[in-house]
Amino acid sequence: MKQRVPVSQIMAKALIVVNPTKKISEVNQLFNEYGIRHIPVVDGSKIIGVISKNDVQKLGFGASESHPETLNAIYDTFELKDVMVKNPITVTAETNIKDVAEIFYNQSFHSLPVVDNDEIVGIVTTTDLVKYLLDQY
Repeated sequence: MKQRVPVSQIMAKALIVVNPTKKISEVNQLFNEYGIRHIPVVDGSKIIGVISKNDVQKLGFGASESHPETLNAIYDTFELKDVMVKNPITVTAETNIKDVAEIFYNQSFHSLPVVDNDEIVGIVTTTDLVKYLLDQY
């Protein structure tokens, strides 16, 4: 297995980001439209949080997905800043993949924003990590 491979080799660089005033129904639409599960929340270019598809789905627990208007009404009773993970742990593009794996192992989340010079440059997920490991075999 390769040693000291930086996370920049496996992270997603084409990012969908939202600002904290975005409606949760709109965030959910982005999850569905782009087939993603984590979206960084930014104030300008500074990361202030992360919202996951699971965070949003928990809000609508028990509501039928066959009634999107009802789900959107439920979602929009909450503010993004109250649902997102605030001040997430971040890594740099040069952080090695082993260190990222250790963070995922020791924490209870599945994505890490990648930040260089206080600006978000990517996001790495457990899926990215598993894909990388599978490519090694």
